Amino acid sequence: MNDVILPGKLQKGDTVGIVSPSNPVTEDLKPQFTEGVRFLKSLGLEVSVGRNALEVADYSAGTPEEKAEDINSMFADPELKAIICSQGGANANSCLPFLDWNTIRNNPKILLGISDITVLLNAVYHKTGLITFHGNDVMWGFGQEHTRYDEQEFINRLIKAETGKINKNSEYKTIREGKAEGRLIGGNIGSLMKAAGTEYFPNFNDKILFLEAYEISPANCDSIFHQMKQIGIFDQIEAAIIGYIYSMQTATQPITQMEDILLKTTKEHDFPILKINDFGHNCPNTVLPVGAKTRIDSTHKEIEILQECVT
Repeated sequence: MNDVILPGKLQKGDTVGIVSPSNPVTEDLKPQFTEGVRFLKSLGLEVSVGRNALEVADYSAGTPEEKAEDINSMFADPELKAIICSQGGANANSCLPFLDWNTIRNNPKILLGISDITVLLNAVYHKTGLITFHGNDVMWGFGQEHTRYDEQEFINRLIKAETGKINKNSEYKTIREGKAEGRLIGGNIGSLMKAAGTEYFPNFNDKILFLEAYEISPANCDSIFHQMKQIGIFDQIEAAIIGYIYSMQTATQPITQMEDILLKTTKEHDFPILKINDFGHNCPNTVLPVGAKTRIDSTHKEIEILQECVT
């Protein structure tokens, strides 16, 4: 997709909507939800909670139709300037067939989430051209103790509309040297691959792939990378960025890391690979614009967003 659609930036007094496309906000998680809402209000934003956002239907936040209804209605509402997901989970892909792509395309606004929301962020970009945002959610990003980096990256990208070199909160590591340009795509590796073989799976041509994971073993990681290889993803991308891999990086015994498995699996390729710890689960998160043209220089350990992401 060559043409992209930019949402408007946030300003003080704007209203943001909260949706739950994945796991339900159960009673024990309500304090985190409330705290996340408090954080958004502390930035001068108003908050509107989706009609079904607090629905608890066994293991899901409502039916697929109800989840899509919240997303569709919020995109259609001219009073709302952004849609932020409450949390991730396991089944955000269930609502994809019920989304109104024309409404989303014709009413561009910020869509922000992480983890299982990866499948939604990439599907929306793929189907409409709207730049979406991989970053902290309401409950686990801002509803728990978070860092100044989390807050500032949200403000810089979505309120101040800053682009350019991404601010570092961790030490970057060169895995394979090189420079490349392309549009960002990716997020949680397992959630991204849920769309494989469907109409919601993004095009990887000329893309910079960024990946993170919460719970993943080296064997499972190896399996997914070979799946990616077999469907041609590594023949198409320009570069890869590996984020914080919670289970691997907190393992009590030394284990092979995701970036090492990627390097081995793609030994016949030469695209740059950079390892950072500035996006993922249980770590400070920058805000990465899915679909935005970006430059990576893994040799000099830099990532630079080359275009406007919000207007």
